[in-house]
Amino acid sequence: MGDTLEFNEIYHESKGSWNDGRLRFSKQNVVYKSSKTGKVDNIPAAELSVATWRRVCLGHGIKLATSSGHVYKYDGFRDTDYERISEFFKANYKVELTEKDMCVKGWNWGTAKFSGPLLSFDVNDSSVFEIPLASVSQCATGKNEVTLEFHQNDDSEVSLMEVRFYVPPGPADEGADPVEAFAQNVRSKADVIQATGDAVCVFKELQCLTPRGRYDILIYPAFLHLHGKTFDYKIPYTTVLRLFLLPSKDQRQMFFVISLDPPIKQGQTRYHFLILHFSKEEELKLTLNMSEEEVEKRYEGKLSKNMSGSLYEMVSRVMKALVNRKITVPGNFQGNTPGAQCITCSYKAQSGLLYPLERGFIYVHKPPVHLRFEEISSVNFARGTTTTRSFDFEVETKQGNQFTFSSIEREEYGKLFDFVNAKKLHIKNRGFKEIKAKNNEYSDSDDDQHDAYLERMKAEGKIREEGDGSNDSDEETDESFNPGEESDVAEEYDSNASESDSGSGGDGSGDEGKKKPAKKAKVVKEKRERKPRKGKKQKDTNAPKRPMSSYMLWLNSSRERIKSENPGISITEISKKAGEMWKQIGKEDKEEWDGKAEEAKKTYEKAMKEYRESGGGSSTPAKKESKKEDKKRKSGGGEKEKEQGGNDSFKSREFISSEESSSDGERKKAKKAKKAKGTPQSRDKESEEEEGEAMTTPPSSEEDSD
Repeated sequence: MGDTLEFNEIYHESKGSWNDGRLRFSKQNVVYKSSKTGKVDNIPAAELSVATWRRVCLGHGIKLATSSGHVYKYDGFRDTDYERISEFFKANYKVELTEKDMCVKGWNWGTAKFSGPLLSFDVNDSSVFEIPLASVSQCATGKNEVTLEFHQNDDSEVSLMEVRFYVPPGPADEGADPVEAFAQNVRSKADVIQATGDAVCVFKELQCLTPRGRYDILIYPAFLHLHGKTFDYKIPYTTVLRLFLLPSKDQRQMFFVISLDPPIKQGQTRYHFLILHFSKEEELKLTLNMSEEEVEKRYEGKLSKNMSGSLYEMVSRVMKALVNRKITVPGNFQGNTPGAQCITCSYKAQSGLLYPLERGFIYVHKPPVHLRFEEISSVNFARGTTTTRSFDFEVETKQGNQFTFSSIEREEYGKLFDFVNAKKLHIKNRGFKEIKAKNNEYSDSDDDQHDAYLERMKAEGKIREEGDGSNDSDEETDESFNPGEESDVAEEYDSNASESDSGSGGDGSGDEGKKKPAKKAKVVKEKRERKPRKGKKQKDTNAPKRPMSSYMLWLNSSRERIKSENPGISITEISKKAGEMWKQIGKEDKEEWDGKAEEAKKTYEKAMKEYRESGGGSSTPAKKESKKEDKKRKSGGGEKEKEQGGNDSFKSREFISSEESSSDGERKKAKKAKKAKGTPQSRDKESEEEEGEAMTTPPSSEEDSD
C-alpha cells in the first residue's frame, strides 16, 4: 500500500449545502481542500481518535473525531473504498474504522446526546440525525420546549430554519430545570454571539464602503462587532475566509477587505465582503484592554499592550492576530501608472480597481469580486465597445460564470497580458489581429475588426439598389406626361371617344357625352392589362417525339435483364443499379449506343421538318414572319401619322390602319374632285357628309381583336 490515499469529488456539508473537494490521507495528516471556497482542513494524524464508516445519502461517508473534540464528516465514497481505507487507518493511524448504521425508523422521540460539538438524536442507540452546534445561531427556551435557530447559507436551495425539542419534566426531587440544562449545553458549544466582558480594543468612526457608512468596530476575543447608527453586526471570526490589504492607485489611501462566509445581511441585501477605507496620513495610538502578561501569553508577541502607527496598520495587525489568518497584498504586478499595483476599470456600470494578485484577481469596490486562478477556465481580451482607446478583460470561470471588466486603458494591455501569460492562464484570443502584444498598441482604424452592424447596413443598401433598378426596368413609364410622344393609353382613349360620338349621332349633346365614355374606356384598358395568365399549351399528339439519349436507349434495352438478375428490385434501385452498370460499360459499347442516339436524332429532325411544312404545330416559321410584319406595319402607321400631323383633325391609329377604310379613301378623293368643280354650297354639303361618314365608320375586326 502507498504512503497516501487520494479521493476526488468528496463532499463536505457546510450549513446545509454540499461542497465538493479533494481528500488526501497521508501518514502525517488528513487534508481536505474545498473546490468552492479553497478552505483547507488539516487534521494531524496524532489527534485522530475515532473513525466511523456510515451509509449516507451520497453513498458512504467517514466521520472523524479528534482528541481536541472536533468532528469532521466527509461523504461520497464508494462501497469498495472501505477495505483500502480501513487497512490504511490500521497501518498508519492505529485507529479502527468501525461501521455504524443510521436509524431509519422515523420516530420523533428518543434521546438527545451531547458529544463535543455535536448534538445527536438517538433511537435505541442508533443515531437518527446530528446537529453541528456551531451552526446554531440562537437558542430560545419556553415551557418544556427548546428552539434552535440556524445560520443560513445562500448557496443552499433548501435551508433548515429551526428545530424545536420537547423536553419532558424531570423527577420532582431534582432541583435543576431540564429545559435550562438542555439550553445551557447548546449554548456552550453553539455559535451564539454574546457580548460578554469588555472589548479588547475599540476603533471609533471608521469609514466603511461595504456596507456604506461610519461604524465603530469593537474587537472581542471571539467576534467582531460593527456598531453603526442604524445597524449592528456581530461577525464571528470563524466566518472570516480571507483578509486583503490593498493600496489605492493614488498611493494615498488603503483598502482593508474582509471576506465573509456566510455574509452579513442588511434587510434583503447580503454582503460577502466588508471593505474599510483608510487614509495613509491617519495616525493612532492604541492601548489593549488587557495586561501585558495576558497579551504576551495569548498572542505570542503578535500584539503588544501599547501600539502606535498608521490607522490601517493597527486595524490589520489586530485582525491578523485575532482571526489568525494571513493578510493578502498585491504581488509583483505594476501597472502603467508608476507605483500603481492595480488597473482602473468598470464592472456593471460602476468604476473601480482591479488588483492582480499572486493567486487571483480582486475587484473593489462595488460590487466586490474575488476570482481565484483555480476556478478560472479562460480569459479573453476584447476590443472596447465604444472606442479603440480601451479594451475589455473577460474572465470565465469553470462554473460557466463570466465577469467582464471594461474600459481598461490600452496602455495597460501589455502589463496585464504578460501577467496573465506568466500565470499560465488560458487566453482565448491569443494571436488575434485586434490586440497586438508586441507593439502594445491598438490600431485606430476599424478595418481589422468585423463590424456586424456595418456589414448588415451595406447588404441592405445593396438589396435596395438592386430593387430600385429592377423596378425601373420592369415597370412601364407614364407616357401620358410626354406631349411629343404617342402612348397606348391616348390611342385607346381617342378610339373610344370616336365611338361615343357616333353613338350620340352628332345631336350636339356637348362635351359631357364625350367625357363619360372616355372614362369607361380607361377602365376597360386596366381590365385588359390584368387578364389572368393563360394556361399551359397542350402538346400536339401528332408531333414527332424527341429522340432519347444513348443512356436511355441502353436502359430501355437492359431494363428486363436487370429485373431478371435482381428479383424484387424497386424502381429507384433499378435506376441506381443501371447507373453503376453504365459506368462500367466499355468505350466501344458506349460509342455504339452514341451512334444509335445520333441516328434517332437525325430521324427526329427530318420528321419535324415534314411536320412543320404540312402546317402542324402552333408556331411555324411562316406564321411568325406574318406576325412580325403586322407589328411593323402597325407601328409604322402610327409614326407616319405623327409625322404628317398638320392642322387636320386628329385621327387614331386604328382608323388609319383599318383595311376596310381603303375603299372609303378612294371615295373621298372622288368627292374632293367634284367639290373643286361644284358650287360653294355643294362643297360645304359634301364636306359635312364626308365628316359624317368618317365618324360612323366602325373599326375593323382586326383592330377589335387587338
